[in-house]
Formats: sequence, structure tokens, C-alpha cells
Amino acid sequence: MQRLSGLCVLVAFLGASASCLAASADLVESGRKHFATDCGFCHGRDATGGSKGADLTRSELVARDVGGDLIGEAVRRGNADKGMPAFASMGKEELNALAAFIHSQKLLVASANGARRSVEPDDLAGGSVEAGQRYFQTNCQRCHSAAGDLAGIGSRLKGLPLLRRMLNPDFQRRSPATLTVTSPEGRRFVGALEYQDEFTVAMRDDLGVYRSWSTRTVTYAVDDPLQAHVDQLARYTDEDMHDVLAYLQSLR
Repeated sequence: MQRLSGLCVLVAFLGASASCLAASADLVESGRKHFATDCGFCHGRDATGGSKGADLTRSELVARDVGGDLIGEAVRRGNADKGMPAFASMGKEELNALAAFIHSQKLLVASANGARRSVEPDDLAGGSVEAGQRYFQTNCQRCHSAAGDLAGIGSRLKGLPLLRRMLNPDFQRRSPATLTVTSPEGRRFVGALEYQDEFTVAMRDDLGVYRSWSTRTVTYAVDDPLQAHVDQLARYTDEDMHDVLAYLQSLR
């Protein structure tokens, strides 16, 4: 009789799929070793994601997989567009072990208290559209327009991505801030801001030349259209954030 892992016994009690029940503890352990060797460097040793690879415990493909049918095909084929090599020579036994381990990790994450690692749109709901519109018209309308650059944004972004865009658009900056430097001799330099701290400022000019100066030896100014978002963070209340988010979500 095949020995089931403790996790599969729990899953059996909860009424889970037969794919887990077919995976013995030895098979899962074998898959763990193969995964650590061939997959862990991208997807993390526990399959919950790494610096390059996705969290497989939340993968739709894994959720649809039955007995390794989809996982095996994906591993053998690879995905060059996402930097995943093809393991075309991997045998069926290894593939079955990998699939068993990935499914065991998915079930382990699903059964753990506090395992959720995402923020759903409903988690951020509850703001007032009307209050958000008033706040927007007072504080944001100088740079943004509900009928212009933000038209339809509520259809394109929802939940956390929209909140992130609202609070910190720097992560998807399309054009850098502009740095203007005046030397003690009166020479003026203008270029894209490359670096700034209390000691140094640096730019890349129109010719692609990198230039840097000590902040003690020059006068300089930074023109950053996103600075208003940084300044706004000091003024937002939690209620304001939820209200503005609700308003932006209504722009469809």
C-alpha cells in the first residue's frame, strides 16, 4: 500500500484532488531535490517565487494540472520569452516528482494560516467616490485630468496596481527628471538626472555623456514632474487615499 505524506492525509480529510493522494512522501521528497537543483534558482526553493521566476503555488497552470500533465509539458518545452530553459531530456519519473512537489507546496501554502500574499481589489474598497472627486479637484487637477491622461484608468488598473500608480508613479516613469547645474564659472549644464544625494548630483547630457558634481561646488535645480506625488504623501490621510482610489476606480 502506498504511503501518503502527512500533508496528503490532511488534504484527503479536506476532500482534495486525487493527484495529491497519488503522491507518496518519497515522490514529493524526490521532487524537492530535483526542484532545488533545476528550478529553485528562479522559482525559490519552496516554489513560492524568486528573483526571476513566478510563484508556482499561485500559478494558474499548476491549478489546472492533473498528475503532472501540464507541468511536465511546460518544463520540457521551457519558455524562452521569460528566460526559462527547456528541459527536453528530463524523464517522466523526474517530471512526476517535480509535479508532486509543486502540488504539495501549493497545498501547504493554501492550508497555512496567514498564507495570503496578495492584496485583492475588495481589500482596498470602501472609499467615497464623491469625496475622492473633491480631493482630486483640489489637489490633483493642476497636473491630471479625468477626461485626459486618466480617462478610463479604472478599466485598465484595479486594486493595488492602481493604488501604487496613484501613490508612487515613479516605478513606471517614462521620462527622467531634469537636472540643471551651474558651475562656479557660470557654465550651465542641462540633462537627465542620473543620481542625487546630499553630496553628489549627476546627469546624462544630450550627447549621452555622464557628468557629476559635488553639491558643495555648484548650484543646481531638479525639475521632477513626479515630485508632487512625493509631497502629497505627507498630506494624505488614510481616508483620503481610499477616497481618491475610489474616484479613480470610477473613471471607466
